[in-house]
Amino acid sequence: MHECDRFGQPWPSLSADDTRIPTLGTAKIPNPRKSSLFVSDDHGVLLDVAYRPGVANPTSPVFQQGGPRANIYFDPPKTKCAVVTCGGICPGANDVIRSIVMEAHHGYDISAILGVRYGLSGFTPKSSPDVMELTPANVADIHEFGGTVLGSSRGPQNPEDVVDALERLNVGVLFMLGGVGTMRAAQAVNAVTTKRGLKIAVVCVPKTIDNDIHFVHCTFGFDTAVEKAVEAIRCAHVEALGSPYGVGMVKLMGRESGFIAAAAALAIKEVNFVLVPEQTFTLEGPAGFLPTLEARLKRRGHAVVVVAEGAGQHLLPESGLTDASGNRILGDICGLLLKEMKRYFKDRLPMTVKYIDPSYIIRSVPAGASDRAHCNMLGAMAVHAGMAGKTGLMVTEIHDIPAHVPLPLVTVERKRMDLTSNFWQQVLDSTGQNRVVNTPGACGCPI
Repeated sequence: MHECDRFGQPWPSLSADDTRIPTLGTAKIPNPRKSSLFVSDDHGVLLDVAYRPGVANPTSPVFQQGGPRANIYFDPPKTKCAVVTCGGICPGANDVIRSIVMEAHHGYDISAILGVRYGLSGFTPKSSPDVMELTPANVADIHEFGGTVLGSSRGPQNPEDVVDALERLNVGVLFMLGGVGTMRAAQAVNAVTTKRGLKIAVVCVPKTIDNDIHFVHCTFGFDTAVEKAVEAIRCAHVEALGSPYGVGMVKLMGRESGFIAAAAALAIKEVNFVLVPEQTFTLEGPAGFLPTLEARLKRRGHAVVVVAEGAGQHLLPESGLTDASGNRILGDICGLLLKEMKRYFKDRLPMTVKYIDPSYIIRSVPAGASDRAHCNMLGAMAVHAGMAGKTGLMVTEIHDIPAHVPLPLVTVERKRMDLTSNFWQQVLDSTGQNRVVNTPGACGCPI
């Protein structure tokens, strides 16, 4: 793993204190689950299993293994949980909600599970928190639909107000589904509960279609997004073949990380150019995108270009604006490319472009089979962690083993593609994209 994908420092610099999971107290209550597959806090998961010649006594951080504990902290009949989804929607959110409810009810017989409506803003209306009770009956079929039955929202909320609502609702465990911004909010909520001495566990489930969360190999919804993106790319390829010098351009999600664009390109093998946020590029000159596209069109008569939404921002003026979640407002890279392509080819080739943006369709579909299985695991592991009194953590899988990651490690920055990895090299080999089109990216990786 390259330096740019690990906070700019080697993993071995993480100590046992860095990976320790806070707890609300001693777990003394026997777990009511009918299972013998309990794990203890002494069970761990190695982050790095690669062997590197010449490295003496290699070490790797060890994360606490996830799963049900023999003894739990909360007494289930006296415990109330709450679930909230934040940020943009993505395939699988309903599956996670359903999994949390089913595990909490059937595994632990928890007294009540509340769903908070429309993100953290649901905690802070002027009258009372906007909540609905979640039961096995009313979540039984929600996994058949995309989006989130609870709704979602962006934007910061005062963590003091959120904790006030948690106290009023008598919530013992809060499950938060979201990306890095949501986990920063969870940290703030956890800090307030700690300051007040409240016994409220805060457990996060990573939710981002962009797959840009550290210590998460693949976020739920990502596989489904890639599958749907491939359908759009296939259509763009058909359109490109339909006219002389045809170009099909597809815009995909990926504000800071180009994982969806890269994975989709590998999956369909019809893509000739992949533009991602991690890699800067020029438009003109011998190493530019436009002359290289021209050479491709003269050679083969058509081309397919896949563009992650955050690519090429260095070519656009900074707006200086941010959205409700504090993310910078991106410039329209595809709009720029369309304009520059038409200008460049005007007196060169009778080029035509078909532009497809399937982003909102991809975000809104139900999860596929592999994502559903992943969601079921994450929801159950979140309940196990919360009921054991663990707090300030994210549940994930490391090498297919459930693991707990402290929130301070997750929220340092977003995960980005390593441009020196085999993965990116496979993308370049698959597309035939001339590497000189790219210049060293914002992450500083050489090519």
